Amino acid sequence: MPPLTNLGTGMAAFTVTPAPGVELKCYDPGGDGPAVVMLHGLAGSAREFFPTAAALPEYRAIPVDLRGHGGSTRVPPGVARSDYVSDVVSVIEHVGGPVVLVGQSMGAHTAMLVAAERPDLVGGLVLLECDAAGGDPDGHRAMGEYFRSWPTPFSSRGAARSFLGDGPLARAWAEDLEERSDGFWPRFDPEIMAEAAAGLAASRWKEWHAVQAPALVVYGGRGMFTPDAKDAFVQQGHRVSRVDLPEASHDAHLDAFDDWVDALRGFLDREGL
Repeated sequence: MPPLTNLGTGMAAFTVTPAPGVELKCYDPGGDGPAVVMLHGLAGSAREFFPTAAALPEYRAIPVDLRGHGGSTRVPPGVARSDYVSDVVSVIEHVGGPVVLVGQSMGAHTAMLVAAERPDLVGGLVLLECDAAGGDPDGHRAMGEYFRSWPTPFSSRGAARSFLGDGPLARAWAEDLEERSDGFWPRFDPEIMAEAAAGLAASRWKEWHAVQAPALVVYGGRGMFTPDAKDAFVQQGHRVSRVDLPEASHDAHLDAFDDWVDALRGFLDREGL
């Protein structure tokens, strides 16, 4: 393992280089338990999962900044779904698999694809707010337009909060801004986010049907999927259990933290991983 840089948060950082021109920043609490690799959603970062990792001291919980996000390569040479899958495979091989993959939104989608392609590396899956049906390309393009609308750089975190709002994800975005000499910048490029979002539009039922690892699917009662979409995803998987968090949003790891951790730990303990 490369030299670790202490973050002063109980985490240490290390870098994985899965492809030319791409470096991934990963964070390791240094625990001796089974490895749990955590993947954030679109326009997020590993920091969203720092509290979750800290709540699981009996495991070696490793949050990852996916390509184009956080401390990883900001403008990578590609952001196809296959690029993200290859990246996560490289992280698992570096850590030593098999691992449990935990993901939220786009991170959950990536985890699902990794489990389908490399079942030897994935001993279990925890998918927060995920489906396999794809989506409306216009909706994904709208995400790009939203990120382009941010008046960056923000003059302060307070100014960012005023623009972004007071929801849990907005607060996470504001807290995660990078301070530079001219102000506060998001740790992602809006054009890269738009391109990455476009990759989520294709149906992935074939891959979901191929996943054999035990899986926990978690949905927020105020999340982004319809009841029918949730039911279809769970029913078409293998060895799937489901937890619904009625008061949670799409970002249940942020706004229903205790319930989220209880569900996650319950799965990890139950599967004996």
